[in-house]
Amino acid sequence: MRIGVLGGGPAGLYFALLAKRADPGHEVTVVERNAPDATFGWGVVFSEETLGALRDADYPSYLEITDTFARWNAIDVVYGGRTVRSRGHVFSAIARKRLLEILQRRCREVGVELAFRRELPDLDSFADRDLVVAADGVNSTARRLLAPHLRPTLDVHRSKFIWFGSDLSLDAFTFIFRTTEHGMFQVHAYPFDAETSTFIVECTEDTWRAAGLDQAGEEESITACQDLFAPELDGRKLLSNRSLWISFVTVRCQSWHHGNVVLLGDAAHTAHFTIGSGTKLAMEDAVALSQALQRHPAALAAAATDYELERQPVVERFQEAARDSASWFENVRRYHGFDPVQFACNLLTRSGRIGHLELTRRDPAFAATVDRFFAGRPGLLLPPPPLFVPLGQRGVTLANRVALAVGAEDDATGGRLAEAAARRLGEAAAAGPGVVVSELVVAAPDGRITPGTPGLWAEDQAGAWAALAREVAGRGSTLALRLGHAGRRGATRPRRSGVDRPLPGDQAWPLLAASAIPYTAASQVPESMDVGDMERVADQFAAAARRAAAAGVQVLLLDLAHGHLLGGFLSPLANRRDDEFGGSLEGRLRFPLQVVDAVRAAWPGDRPLWASLTVTDWAPGGLAPEEAVAAASALDGHGCDLLQVTAGQTTAVTRPDYGRLSLVGWSDLVRNDADVPTMVGGSLTTADEVNTVLAAGRADLCLLDPRTYTGA
Repeated sequence: MRIGVLGGGPAGLYFALLAKRADPGHEVTVVERNAPDATFGWGVVFSEETLGALRDADYPSYLEITDTFARWNAIDVVYGGRTVRSRGHVFSAIARKRLLEILQRRCREVGVELAFRRELPDLDSFADRDLVVAADGVNSTARRLLAPHLRPTLDVHRSKFIWFGSDLSLDAFTFIFRTTEHGMFQVHAYPFDAETSTFIVECTEDTWRAAGLDQAGEEESITACQDLFAPELDGRKLLSNRSLWISFVTVRCQSWHHGNVVLLGDAAHTAHFTIGSGTKLAMEDAVALSQALQRHPAALAAAATDYELERQPVVERFQEAARDSASWFENVRRYHGFDPVQFACNLLTRSGRIGHLELTRRDPAFAATVDRFFAGRPGLLLPPPPLFVPLGQRGVTLANRVALAVGAEDDATGGRLAEAAARRLGEAAAAGPGVVVSELVVAAPDGRITPGTPGLWAEDQAGAWAALAREVAGRGSTLALRLGHAGRRGATRPRRSGVDRPLPGDQAWPLLAASAIPYTAASQVPESMDVGDMERVADQFAAAARRAAAAGVQVLLLDLAHGHLLGGFLSPLANRRDDEFGGSLEGRLRFPLQVVDAVRAAWPGDRPLWASLTVTDWAPGGLAPEEAVAAASALDGHGCDLLQVTAGQTTAVTRPDYGRLSLVGWSDLVRNDADVPTMVGGSLTTADEVNTVLAAGRADLCLLDPRTYTGA
C-alpha cells in the first residue's frame, strides 16, 4: 500500500512508524510544512493508560520516550493566599521537541520517508496514494477541502490563553489563580524535564481586554505575565515560542473519513487543553488506525469505519469532560470567596472524571482535609463524609444531606392522602435520608393534576399529614411537603394511563394559567388569570401552608417548576402576558413572589421554606441562565431558604439533556452565582456522586435515586 501522511506532528509520525512497522512493504511518506526541529508547544503529558498502548504498539520508541520523562504525582492549587496540595495523581511528560526527535529517528529506522518544509495547499500531491492520512492539526487543509463530507463544527471558546515555557523547575502540576483589578488570571503549569516547565496563562476575554492585552505583542505579553506571576516565578523567566494570545477551538467531525482520506488527531477532533489530552488522543488514534488496517488489509473503507467506530465514542467522552473543564475555568469567578480547600476540591472534580471516592483512594489525607472542612470540625481524625454532615436551617436540622423523593401514584380520594401513599413516604423515611419529599400537594381543588392528587384545601385533609409527619420524625428524618398548583397541566388522567392525557370533558375542571395556552395540542385551554384569581390563589396557598404547619410539617417546598402554575408564570414560553405580570423577568416573577410572600407570612419563622425552580426550559426561547440566577436571587430575598434546581417540562416539546449528573452544573450556577443553598437531583445514583457534589460546593442537599442500592 502507498500511504501519504499530511502532517509531521506526533500523530502523523507515530502512525507512519506503526504502518511501516506492521508491513515493511508499505510505502509511507510524511509531508510536513515546517522544519524538523520546529515545534509550537512545550511539554506533552501522557497518562498511564496511553503509555500502555504505546508500549504495546512500538517498544523501542516507548523505551526512549519513557527514559526522558519527567514524572510527578502531585497537584498544587495556589488560591486565596494558600497552596493546597493533593497527591496520588500520576503524570508523565516529555518535551514536545524531544518527542518529535524520537519519532522522526524511529521513522527513519524503519524506512519511512520524511519530507519537511513542504507546503501542500491541496491533496493533489497524494493523488497516487492508496491511503491519505490527514494529521495536519486544528487548521487541517484536508478537513477544509472535504468539509461537505466530513461535516465539521468548530466551537471557539470564550477565554483567551497564551502558551509559554519557563525555566522554573516544578515538582507538581500547578494551578495558580490571581485576582486583579481587571479580573482573574489563572496558570496551568507542569514540568516536562528537570529544568523546564510549560506555563499557560488563561483569562476571560473581558479580563484580557480590560488589562490591555488585546493590544499587546509577544514581548509585552511576556512582561505582563512575568510581573503578574512574579511571586511564583521567583526570578525565573517565561520563554516564548511565537507565543500569542488565542482562543481554543474545539473541533468535531461527524465523519472522520471520506474516500481514501482519513483524519487523525487534531484534524478530526480537539479537547480543551485544561484536561491535557490532545497529544494523548492523537497518538491513540494512530494506534487504532494502524490496528484497523491490519485487521482489514484489503478493505480500506472497512478499516476506516472500524477505526472511527472504535475511537469516536472515546474521543466524545473526553470532549465532554474537556467541555466541563473548560467551562469551569471560564466561570471560575463563580467560586470567588471559597475556602482554598473546597476550591481545590471543586477544581479537581470539575470534569467528572475524579470523584470523592477516587480522591480518597489517591490521597486519603487530602480527602480527610476536605471532609473536615465540610463538617466544620478541623480536629477530627476520621471526619464523616459530606453526605452524613447535618444541615441546619432556621430551627430545623436535617440528620444528613440525602433527600428521597417519593413518586405519585394518584391514589388520593377527595384530596385526602391515601394510606398507601403515607406508607410509601414512611418507608422512604425508614431508609435513613435527612429529608423525604412528598409528591405534589395542591392548595385548591382546581390545582390538581389528576383526580388522585392529594391536597390541603380543607381541614379534614390535614390529619393524615400530621400522622405522617410524626412517623417520619420518629424514624429520624424530616418531611418536606411539596405545595403547588398544577395550572395548565391539570385535569388529566392518572399518570399510569399516560402523562398529560386530559380527562373527558364531563370529568374535567376549569384550568388556570398565566396565559390561555394549552400544555399540549390535546389539552384543555386554560383561563388566563386576572388579578382577582391571583389574590384568591395566593390566599389558598397561604391557607394550605397554615394547615401544613399545624400538622407538624417541618419543611415546606413551594413548586415553581414542572410547567405547573407558578413555573408557567416564570417562563416566556408559557407566559405571553402584556400586563405587569408578563414581559420582563421582573413582571413574570411578580405573581410567584406574591405567592411566596403570602406563604412566608403564614409559615412559621423557625421552619425552612424551600422552592423548586426551573432553571432552564430546555427549549428555544425559554429561560436564559442569567434569568435563572436572577429568579433565584429574588426568591432568596423573599424568604426562601433553599432552592431545588429542576429543568424542563415547561412545555410539552423540549430538548432535554439527560446526561450524567445533568442538573449539577445548573445547581452550581444557581448556588454560587446567586449565593443561595440548593438541592439537586438529576440521576445522582451513588453515595460517591453525592459526596462529590457536596464537597465541591455544587449543592447543599442531594436527591438520590435509590435504585442503585435497592436493585429495583
